[in-house]
Amino acid sequence: MSALDETLLADGDALAAADAGGVLRALASSGAQVREAIDLSAEGGVARLADDERPRAVVIAALAGSSVVADVVQALAGRGCPVPVVVRHGGPLPSWVGPLDLVVAVSLSGRAPGPLALAVEASRRGARVVTVAGEGSPLAEVGARHGNVQVVPARGVRADGGDPRSSRVALWSLATPVLLACDALGLLTASAADLAGVADRLDAEAEASRPWSETFVNPAKNLALELSGAVPVLLADGDLTAAAARRAAAMFARTARVPAVSGALPDDASEVVATFGGPFATGSDPDVDPVFADPFLDGPAGPRLRLVVLRDAPTAVSDEDRRLADAVTTTAADAGVRVSELVADAGTPAQRLAQLIARTDFAAAYLALASGVDPARSPQVADLKDRIG
Repeated sequence: MSALDETLLADGDALAAADAGGVLRALASSGAQVREAIDLSAEGGVARLADDERPRAVVIAALAGSSVVADVVQALAGRGCPVPVVVRHGGPLPSWVGPLDLVVAVSLSGRAPGPLALAVEASRRGARVVTVAGEGSPLAEVGARHGNVQVVPARGVRADGGDPRSSRVALWSLATPVLLACDALGLLTASAADLAGVADRLDAEAEASRPWSETFVNPAKNLALELSGAVPVLLADGDLTAAAARRAAAMFARTARVPAVSGALPDDASEVVATFGGPFATGSDPDVDPVFADPFLDGPAGPRLRLVVLRDAPTAVSDEDRRLADAVTTTAADAGVRVSELVADAGTPAQRLAQLIARTDFAAAYLALASGVDPARSPQVADLKDRIG
C-alpha cells in the first residue's frame, strides 16, 4: 500500500472524484437505508410475526458481507435472549430445525448459495422463514411462500443493474428488517421508533464524517490518519462493542486492504496484550514519530501495531470492565504501542452500536482512498471468484 495522501484526504471534491464506486455516498445513506427498510418491512408483513408463538430457536443464514447482520442481532439480543440464536453461513441446516423454529436468510442479491440452500431446506421441514432478498430472486421466492415473510432490501442500495455497491455498504438495508422481525418476536428491543433513532444517529455520524469536513474535526479521517502504515488490533470493551470491532476488522481488510484482527474484553485481554511484545510493536517511545527514525541506523520502518479500543458509552460500562480497558491501554502505552479510542455517545444499545460501526466504516473508506485503493472493487477478490466459478 502506498503512503497516505493527506492532501487528498483534505480535499472533499478530490475524494468524491476518487470514489468512483460511490462507497462514501452509500455509507452516508445508512440513515436513509434504515427509514426505507422500516417502510419495506411493514409492506412485507414483518409485524404479523408477533401474532405467532415465539420460536424455539432462530437460525440466521448469511454469508460474507451480509453476515454482520447476525453479529448485530446477537449483540442487541444479548446474553439474556429468551431463545438461542444460531448463525450459519452455509449448509447443512442443523438437524434439529423444524416447525417450531425460525430461519432468517439474508442476501442482497438473493442468490447467495448458502443462505438460499438453508432457506429452501428450512421451508421443506416446515420451519417459518423470513428472507431479506432482492426482488424476484430465488431466495425471495422462498420468502414469498405461504406463511413466510419476504422483505425487499432498501431500493437505494440494490446490487443489480451494474451497481458496484455491495452488502458491505448495505448493512442497514439488510439488518433493519431482521431487527424488526426479532422485535416482533420479543427477542430484542428494536421497534420502528427505536430504529428511527438509529437512523438519526447514522445521519449525525455521516455529517461529522463527510468528505468536505476538515480533517482535524472529522473523526473518521483522523482515524484513517492514525492507521496509516499500521496493523490495527481492534479491541472491544464488551459484548455490544464486539460486534462493531468484528465489523471494523472486516471493513479494514475488505475495503482498505489492511489486515486487521479483533477481540473483546475480558476474554481476549491476554492475547492482545501479548502482541505488545511482538515484532509489530514499536518498542520505543510512543511520542517519537517513526518517520524521524534513521533508516541506516534503525533499519527500514515496517508496519507498526495500533491498538484501536472501541468503548461503549460510559454509563453503559461497569466499573470492572472500565478498569480492565484502562489497564490494557496503559500497558500498550508502556510498551510503546500507540492507541486510538472510539467512545460511543449515550443512547440506546442500537444507537451506540450504529455510531461505532459508522465511524469505522467511513475510516476504512478514507484509508483506502488516501492510499490509492479503490474501496469498491478488489481485483484479487474478482480473480478468486473467477477461479472458483
